[in-house]
Amino acid sequence: MNENPTNLKSGTWTDYSKDLRVTKNPTLRVVYASLGLACCCLGIFGVFVPGLPTTIWILLAIFFFGRSSPRYYNWIMNHRLFGPLIRDWKSGLGITRRAKFFAIFSITFGITTSVLLISNGITRILLVFIGLAVSIYLITRPTKLVSKN
Repeated sequence: MNENPTNLKSGTWTDYSKDLRVTKNPTLRVVYASLGLACCCLGIFGVFVPGLPTTIWILLAIFFFGRSSPRYYNWIMNHRLFGPLIRDWKSGLGITRRAKFFAIFSITFGITTSVLLISNGITRILLVFIGLAVSIYLITRPTKLVSKN
């Protein structure tokens, strides 16, 4: 019987705490953990809300958890949805074609919806520029090859 209380039901929990640089200041740890939780919540909302990015908030959450809480860091690194994307990114494998497509589709949908709803011309131009810049950035990142087994 596995005695690790944080173990997943499938038994595939991995400890990534060797990667961490946790601050020794307890007040700063609370601030970092709070910011990490806030970013994680925004990232989860981003899965369901068009135009609200997910990836940047999850990456920021990893940054803050890496400086505050090995428990939260391991939780997000082992998460079934976010974990593989973050681990692939950190190891230099890149982003899957499916993830790139979904991200660019979401950006396009969100920006288009916003441009149609916003009357300020400068804001519209800025949104389109940001959407194009992020899309170009995603397209130019390495694409992870997915084996078909």
